[in-house]
Amino acid sequence: MSYQLESYFADKTPTGSITVPKTADVLPPEHDLAYAKAAATEVLRRNEKDASLDWENPKTGARGTVTPIASAFSDEGQTCRNFLASYVNDTVQSWLQGEACEEQKGAWRVRTIKPWKSS
Repeated sequence: MSYQLESYFADKTPTGSITVPKTADVLPPEHDLAYAKAAATEVLRRNEKDASLDWENPKTGARGTVTPIASAFSDEGQTCRNFLASYVNDTVQSWLQGEACEEQKGAWRVRTIKPWKSS
């Protein structure tokens, strides 16, 4: 049994368009990364369960969210956490992965941040 569906699709006139953001495989500019890093240290300082923190650079319009992932771990006597950060600026979006460690009680420092590579 076959069906003739051409009549449903006869009009080929586009009804709209969708712009798919470009993804970046490089780090965002340092002036935007500074805001993402500050958000990472703040959300880790809060030590809240299932927390995320939005960030935005008002000068460039770049924005994103930082979310701690996995459990804390010890590295060279410091408590550390991994995090994911989103980055959106105009038509560019990307994900970053990083690691931050607590240097003093409640004072975190981002040790690494790089483009996230999904497996």
